[in-house]
Amino acid sequence: QVQLVESGGGLVQAGGSLRLSCAASGRTSSNNYMGWFRQAPGKEREFLAGIYWSGIVTYYSDSVKGRFTMSRDSAKTTVYLQMNSLKPEDTAVYYCAAARASRTSPSDFGSWGQGTQVTVSS
Repeated sequence: QVQLVESGGGLVQAGGSLRLSCAASGRTSSNNYMGWFRQAPGKEREFLAGIYWSGIVTYYSDSVKGRFTMSRDSAKTTVYLQMNSLKPEDTAVYYCAAARASRTSPSDFGSWGQGTQVTVSS
């Protein structure tokens, strides 16, 4: 099991940027894939982006493609979500999660962080 801790959330004006971090500890070979999700009140958890620890990004959702970028550090202990051109509809709790391999459904991810709040104001 991987322990995940998100950070970097906060309040930002529309058009601004934030970078979220997810620190992973206790990684095993069974957790090769990381995803970023978000969930706004009353909405389903949305898969935003996914990356293998090798650095290969496999997915961006249509809602964030071209604005958000997922990456990982060279030590393969932290993944990031660079968020640019933020919109009020990006307001949500953002989570990182780990899975064995490339997944798209939240139920397929076995480890989750606590989440970090991102609020985008007009």
